[in-house]
Amino acid sequence: MPPGFFEPGFDVAPTFTFAAMYMIDTHTHLYLEDFKEDMDAVLQRAKEAGVEKFYLPNIDSSSIDAMLQLELQYPGVCMAMMGLHPCSVKEDYKEELKMVEEWLGKRKFAAVGEIGLDYYWDQSFVAQQKEAFHLQIEWALHYNLPIVIHSRNSMQDCIDIVRQYQKGKLRGIFHCFGGTMDEAKQIMDLNFLMGIGGVVTYKKAGLAELLKEIPLNSLVLETDAPYLTPVPFRGKRNEPSFLTYVADTIATVKNCSSVEVIQVSTDNALKLFNT
Repeated sequence: MPPGFFEPGFDVAPTFTFAAMYMIDTHTHLYLEDFKEDMDAVLQRAKEAGVEKFYLPNIDSSSIDAMLQLELQYPGVCMAMMGLHPCSVKEDYKEELKMVEEWLGKRKFAAVGEIGLDYYWDQSFVAQQKEAFHLQIEWALHYNLPIVIHSRNSMQDCIDIVRQYQKGKLRGIFHCFGGTMDEAKQIMDLNFLMGIGGVVTYKKAGLAELLKEIPLNSLVLETDAPYLTPVPFRGKRNEPSFLTYVADTIATVKNCSSVEVIQVSTDNALKLFNT
């Protein structure tokens, strides 16, 4: 999700030194050109901040090579997903989906993602987005993989589609959750998780207040790097080391320790991805 959608204002600095635990960035686009020049330094800063594993959602055919190369370069650290992003569903979506299907049949991926619906940028291909979403959910069930859902301005439609398939085996994350409490309850009823990133530090977003009512066992941490940079780094490139600001903000609004946020969110992610 591109930056600039919310306004900053919730400034929380890290107050805890992470030691015998680690965080997982469940959604980060580290394979993009934004990180080409300093990947080793980015991952070193992440490690120093306590972030040790990174899940890479695919976008479309143009991102596959770079994503898989990064996974090969950092085995067991960078974990690739496979899917077609709804914003990449255009005239050639059937060819793009065919490539996703072929890759899913070739090897194991961490998840089917990033998939879903996006009504914010362009609604010209909504019908095709829904077709692609349905199909990729079916593939996830076939391969027993979780799904990672993009639901910008389309939360209820995404929930309704997931509900059609939820017979106890479908699992996954509503990435960059920013919905209502009613939508959060529906997601929890479906046994899905909500991905929380830099938006929680934006005062005007209202997400921090909402999280007071959502249990930690329904949350995972994410950055969506290089997008959605948390306060106090708005305007700069986001990176996984900034996940400390997300964890501390959640701890503040939920009146618990950063230790608890990290332990529970990491456990949630490990269970989801079976790692």
